[in-house]
Amino acid sequence: MSLSKKQQRFTGCIGQLITYAYSKGYGLTQGDSFRDERVHGGFNEQKSYSAARSVHKIRLANDFNLFIDDEYIKDGGHDAWLDLGEYWESLDDDARWGGRFNDANHFSFEHWGCK
Repeated sequence: MSLSKKQQRFTGCIGQLITYAYSKGYGLTQGDSFRDERVHGGFNEQKSYSAARSVHKIRLANDFNLFIDDEYIKDGGHDAWLDLGEYWESLDDDARWGGRFNDANHFSFEHWGCK
């Protein structure tokens, strides 16, 4: 499958995740999404805080900030993160939730062995 097709699937799933979050009463704001190579380096290049092989660089990752009753939920162990993460993983075989690797606000698709 082409990267473009996978990016389109990813975007559709992000829409579903946002809809699900709001249906549960959660609020979301945008965190990191696309990481421009002019700032972060191209894929396989370490130029900033971003990992060299970050799927943010190929438009397959999105980080969110989570709010419940207007309270920012920093704790990655909060039940709401698990709820969102498990829902995300149910949407697609390539869906990966960062809570499985200590990054609860990260929602991505695996590509080229990276998540």
